[in-house]
Amino acid sequence: MQHNDAGESGLTLIEKEPYYIRFRNEIDMFERAYDARLPVMLKGPTGCGKTRFVEYMAYRLRRPLITVACHEDLFATDLVGRYLLKNDETIWMDGPLTRAVRMGAICYLDEIVEARKDTTVVIHPLADYRRSLGIDKKGEVITAHPDFMLVISYNPGYQSVLKDLKQSTRQRFISLAFDYPESDKEAEIVSHEGGVPHDTALKLVFLAGKIRSMREHGLTEGASTRLLIYAAKLISKNIPVQEACMSAICLPLTDDPKLIETLNDLISDMF
Repeated sequence: MQHNDAGESGLTLIEKEPYYIRFRNEIDMFERAYDARLPVMLKGPTGCGKTRFVEYMAYRLRRPLITVACHEDLFATDLVGRYLLKNDETIWMDGPLTRAVRMGAICYLDEIVEARKDTTVVIHPLADYRRSLGIDKKGEVITAHPDFMLVISYNPGYQSVLKDLKQSTRQRFISLAFDYPESDKEAEIVSHEGGVPHDTALKLVFLAGKIRSMREHGLTEGASTRLLIYAAKLISKNIPVQEACMSAICLPLTDDPKLIETLNDLISDMF
């Protein structure tokens, strides 16, 4: 996938269609939400295709995309903007959210639950009938461009008392549920993206299914489609299959020696 940077940090114009396979009605739902100017929340496990979907929809809707990877040190000023000193002059610099609001881009806040709770509050006026963003430091309230769209994502599997999405935030969004694709479709993705034959991709997907069923036995997360693609890419570069699977799938999932041994046995049985 090729990107054309439009000159603003974090702003991407997607000129080449991203590879994406439709699973249910998520494309139609997203398009109707965009038409109705509704904010969208994507829920699903790590590496199941949420970010690729947003990139595909930005291409399909012909809108610029600004992506923010949320983390625990993300402050409201990181989204909205701040005053900076430049050449002995204090100037205002818009943050990524403010740029998206002004220009009518899709703003994608990835893994929103990782952000500070007081940071997520700033998106509330954008995610209801007001569609506005307040910049307290400037005493300014910006009405969102008609084409602006707010999209957030999170992984429900990581929910906890400390890291969960407030109801006051959740109930401002329509939600689309994502999961790992059906085996045939996942194999098609792994084969295309990883550059391996379809039968090899099917074996990787079957291995992932076995690993995902182990979540109740110590694994906090299953093998994602992303990790399968990584393994496939190593295999396509002539790395032995077992080594590729161990390095790209098993070791990223756990540090537990017993679990690693179990996963290694699974790989041996599969290949």
